[in-house]
Amino acid sequence: MFAAIARKSLPVKVRPEKLDVAIARSMARNTKRVPEEVARILTWGADEKILLMLATAGWLASRSCDEPLRRAGNHALLVTVAASLLPHGLKAGFSQTRPDRLTVIGHLHGIPLSGKRDDAFPSGHALHMGALASAASVLPAGPRRTLQALAVGLSITRIVVLAHWASDVAAGFALGAGLERLLRLWTGYASAGCPGDEG
Repeated sequence: MFAAIARKSLPVKVRPEKLDVAIARSMARNTKRVPEEVARILTWGADEKILLMLATAGWLASRSCDEPLRRAGNHALLVTVAASLLPHGLKAGFSQTRPDRLTVIGHLHGIPLSGKRDDAFPSGHALHMGALASAASVLPAGPRRTLQALAVGLSITRIVVLAHWASDVAAGFALGAGLERLLRLWTGYASAGCPGDEG
């Protein structure tokens, strides 16, 4: 019976807010081909496949390091895998049309099509970046600010290329930060100070 109810009620249709629509329309009207191309290249920095490769390489490299770095490597790989799986699960339960499917003007100005049409909510790229920003909170001020600014900037590219509504990006970022903090309870990341303090 529960399965029948779930089939009838899922996926839940998510509608963009007025502010989402206003931001997307502004992007579509004011974008140019070169900035769009730059944003499209930059957005690859938050792609799950690239991040999974980097996390795996980091994990392998951390195997010969001291315990804090091994723990950080374990944490980074687990968070990256979880942050890759979570959006796919959520997108099965939620349906929202991407803004790039609702613009003609934007495509004329260089905005490409991205992903599946109704997979806007939440932004998986932003979810990864929220996790990165959260994980960076244990680092010294310089690296912490740099990584957090990078995470916010890469998340914003998803709005610029109209792959996601602003609320999708905000939700994804918050979910990623929450996921990272939750997984710290299991991995012990940051429980003994900053990674590298004992190196």
